[in-house]
Amino acid sequence: MNEVNQGRRAFLEGGALVLAFALLPRAARAEFNGMGVPPVANAKLAGSLQRTPFLDAWIRVAPDGKVTVFSGKVELGTGVRTALAQVALEQLELQPGDIEFVQGDTARTPNEGFTAGSHTMADSGSALLHASSQVAALLRQGAAAQWRVGPETVFLRAGRAVGPDGRSMHYGEALRGLDAAGLHRAASETSPLRPPARYRLIGKPLARFDIPAKVTGGVAYVQDMRLPGMLHARVVRPPRPGAKLVRADLDGIRRLPGVRHVVRDGDYLAVLADDEWRAVQAMNALAANAQWQGGAPLPQADAIHATLQGLPAQHITILDRGKVNSPAAGPGVSARYTKQYVMHGSIGPSCAVARLDGDMLTVWTHTQGVYPLRAALAELTGMPLDKVRCIHTEGSGCYGQNGADDVAADAALLARAVPGAPVRVQLMRDQENLWEPYAPAMVTTVRAALDGQGRISHWDYALWSGSHNERPGNAGKLLPAWLLAQPIAPSPSQPMPMPEGGGDRNALPLYAIPNARVVNHFLPVTPLRSSAMRSLGAHINITAIEGTMDQLAQLAGVDPVRLRLDHLGSEPRARAVIEKAAARFGWGKSKPAPGHGYGFGFGQYKNIMAYVAIALELAVDQDKNTVRIVRVACAADCGQVVNPDGARNQLEGGIIQSASWTLHEQLRYGPDGIASMDWSTYPILRFSGVPERIDVDLLDQPGLPFLGVAEAAQGPMAAALANGLANATGARRHDLPLLGRPFPA
Repeated sequence: MNEVNQGRRAFLEGGALVLAFALLPRAARAEFNGMGVPPVANAKLAGSLQRTPFLDAWIRVAPDGKVTVFSGKVELGTGVRTALAQVALEQLELQPGDIEFVQGDTARTPNEGFTAGSHTMADSGSALLHASSQVAALLRQGAAAQWRVGPETVFLRAGRAVGPDGRSMHYGEALRGLDAAGLHRAASETSPLRPPARYRLIGKPLARFDIPAKVTGGVAYVQDMRLPGMLHARVVRPPRPGAKLVRADLDGIRRLPGVRHVVRDGDYLAVLADDEWRAVQAMNALAANAQWQGGAPLPQADAIHATLQGLPAQHITILDRGKVNSPAAGPGVSARYTKQYVMHGSIGPSCAVARLDGDMLTVWTHTQGVYPLRAALAELTGMPLDKVRCIHTEGSGCYGQNGADDVAADAALLARAVPGAPVRVQLMRDQENLWEPYAPAMVTTVRAALDGQGRISHWDYALWSGSHNERPGNAGKLLPAWLLAQPIAPSPSQPMPMPEGGGDRNALPLYAIPNARVVNHFLPVTPLRSSAMRSLGAHINITAIEGTMDQLAQLAGVDPVRLRLDHLGSEPRARAVIEKAAARFGWGKSKPAPGHGYGFGFGQYKNIMAYVAIALELAVDQDKNTVRIVRVACAADCGQVVNPDGARNQLEGGIIQSASWTLHEQLRYGPDGIASMDWSTYPILRFSGVPERIDVDLLDQPGLPFLGVAEAAQGPMAAALANGLANATGARRHDLPLLGRPFPA
């Protein structure tokens, strides 16, 4: 973890002076208050260039020719750092070792909001594709001006501009031929992109930059950070939300070996020590002597779905077409699907490091949004926004809002107690499990029917869900803010608008249905803390939609894949992935063996991003209440594929993660509180449960826009599992997890 020397001499020694200024009108600047992303400056630009149009925000070339590439999106384990670099390297005629790649630093990178929702390649990848191609054109132009030749006669190779007579200069020298603006100019609306047929790196597998340290025990995660003079801190959380601290023997804790500081602020408790084990021992002692009272009881888990349907709701109709209440001519299906609260279950409990130097607070964090977190931390600490810096440092566990932002707030608060000393805070396993924001429990209902010709004529769908988006921006979204003597309340929960959606993500069926209604009953307040988890509502919505498709196919007496294709109309890319997955699996060519089942699932993530179809075979042991996934065939269209190995990694990972959620995972809780404290009380998929075979076919689309793929497999995999289980047992389960109750004797 290299630290940045921010002194004036070091700055000048870098060899480049970049002056940035705002060209936005006052009203637009007021809208951009540091909590979100900047307003749109030019809607005709690609991806995140719309909001951050200056080329030198993305690509900088030093006088010595060294190139630095910047992205506001961050590596969460999905391989995007490598894929984003490939995009820039392609246009700039460079190799992986030729650039410095910087992600998620409020002092250095563009503000791209959150790395979430499979937006990285669509937003940042598109921005870098066009920015780097325009920078490449400027490099050719600058060299050509100095040689007095046409820019079309200059080409780039390995960091040098090469003229028609063989002369060459490095990229820093080439920039001298430009006007004083250099690269500090707004991007053009058209870009001289390299034709896909000439790609050297895009579309080719490239070894991920982040893997070597992870598999060799190197410094890979924020958990691995060690800075000179660093103190180790541990927090003591209340036994349940709303509990108040009655007393705690702080003086006794201060006398323990190695303890440097004990912090109490209202109901907020923490210890700082010179050694991590001493910090843990002091935390345990403080937890043992702290006395709490009160707190909010939780509902019974087995009654949660009835509870949700009875809560005050905002009723949002997101589709109303035709006459849903008109009588159907053919048979129909009516069902209620449910999902329990699900935990992120990050393998490594969250960690952050912070240091207060003078009036400047720096926080190293595995947050998914450095700029929104910076705004929240500034509000939490009462510091000016420009005196807080957040630097993304990858964490060992993520894929949604786990404890990363909360522990960053812990680190920021505790760093103020020991100015000048770095403070490392790591949560314990039970703290992560008991206090993280969970994926919401949900209820969906569906009523569908056929007409006299066996086509789907009616579709009536409703869902009940709490918030899937409680990420910081407002300090009250951070758990420590609730515990302070002067607590900060969270801003009210708001539904996420379509087409992205929250609980209603992927609630709109892609199939052609003349009479259709979809209603989202958004619940602003629910019994448990919840927020973003990979794929949001798509997990259960696609399960319910695709389960209903299978049941309608059975009523119509047609193959379920055939029914899907017959209702897709002019959706060639959707049809292609369904046909490819079916062909790879051998769908329709054989019947499953006794105790085995075949299942199919399809979805286009958010109905605007990657298309994924999955066919699978599973084997059921009803006596043991187990499912073995024999084989999975997956076909995906994520637009232009940048790194095929990385895309396959994400699809395979999504398939495995969805199998864990769909078969096993549910939070255990009740009036006494959260009971899922460890891996025995919150079981996840073991290695023995991983599918025995996964085949992934990528339907590459060279030259077409990037479509996010990291979250696209979760819904189709869940649907295929539910359909396969129904096929194997003859009985359909509508409640997730599917193995949450034993099979009948």
